[in-house]
Amino acid sequence: MSLIIGLTGGIASGKSTVSNYLKNKKIPIVDADQIARQVVEPGQPAYIEIINHFGADILLSSKQINRPKLGKLIFDDEQKRLKLNDIVHPAVRSQMLLEKEHYQKQNYQQIVMDIPLLYESQLFYLVDKVLLVYVDENVQLERLMQRNQYDRETALARIHSQWKLIDKKERADAIIDNNGSLEATYQQIETILKMWS
Repeated sequence: MSLIIGLTGGIASGKSTVSNYLKNKKIPIVDADQIARQVVEPGQPAYIEIINHFGADILLSSKQINRPKLGKLIFDDEQKRLKLNDIVHPAVRSQMLLEKEHYQKQNYQQIVMDIPLLYESQLFYLVDKVLLVYVDENVQLERLMQRNQYDRETALARIHSQWKLIDKKERADAIIDNNGSLEATYQQIETILKMWS
């Protein structure tokens, strides 16, 4: 039986760093964000439904969805955001399950499901263990401002659109404290993987 690990964190918490480390260890990763991009490619059912609902003016000349434009449209409007989620989330979940089953058939000991909004979308039922990448909010804010060139206000709005990392700690089976060095983070990953093997 494969152990299904739900990897999550918050924006700019360092989840990608952890995910890449696991990938380099040849642990298969089912990446929710990557799948979310795939299911809205031109011609996909979710893409067609998004265009039908939000209109063709959210498209680039290449017919790809203009993600920043759609993002701005839904970021300030709860109803539109919920509608988009209703279209995209089921498509993402069914593709994630297909990928998970694919790896299970290959008898991997551990499979990681990289799900940024695991808590917000209540997707605990998809995984056996929750692995949380944690940083203090001030570190998260600094990293996000630096990484995305956001001003303080924009960065805080993005952080506050997700659950606070400190509130996610309660429900996590293991926590990687990513406030320190990369080496410290990698050591924690190794310890957790051993514990769960």
